[in-house]
Amino acid sequence: MRAEWDNRYADRQQLWSGRPNGALVAEVAGLTPGRVLDVGCGEGADAVWLARGGWDVTALDVSGVALERAAGHARDAGVTVRWVHAALTEAALPPASFDLVSAQYPALLRTPEAAAERALLAAVAPGGVLLLVHHAGMDTQQAHDSGFDPADYVWPSMVAALLTDDWEVEVNEQRPRVAPDGGAGAHHTDDLVLRARRLR
Repeated sequence: MRAEWDNRYADRQQLWSGRPNGALVAEVAGLTPGRVLDVGCGEGADAVWLARGGWDVTALDVSGVALERAAGHARDAGVTVRWVHAALTEAALPPASFDLVSAQYPALLRTPEAAAERALLAAVAPGGVLLLVHHAGMDTQQAHDSGFDPADYVWPSMVAALLTDDWEVEVNEQRPRVAPDGGAGAHHTDDLVLRARRLR
């Protein structure tokens, strides 16, 4: 995974639009800034935007190439972000300690024991929010010739299926996407948005 993503980033100077994701901006609007984990932070647009908004940001990605770019953007913006070079399931994150766990279009690999899904949930502090956003329709596609198989990845419905009475689902819907101009993935028109609050 690391080599694959490093290669994707190395292939071009900028992979994503450089602007924060629309669903993140919309869903965070009413939240009080606290500790946030940005899962699959890429080139850091969300992490920098969150830090500017007063959040204490930990941002994680498997690609060292992406993290170098992200750190540069944070320096340019004059904000501090804690960068973690690891897959979500391998990161030594403090459990139940983030007021917001944001995963915007993450490429989380599916495992029989649902390791990635459980890691997302485990990171959220009591009273905190999990925000998982993905491209609508991708989860039902057939495997691509390029090697992309939706069955290999975690989708919002899989995380929702693990939520117990300790969680309250605040949003679980498909909605039109506020798509940025340019950047990979700009052609996707609809989002799946799962927002759940951990009660205890």
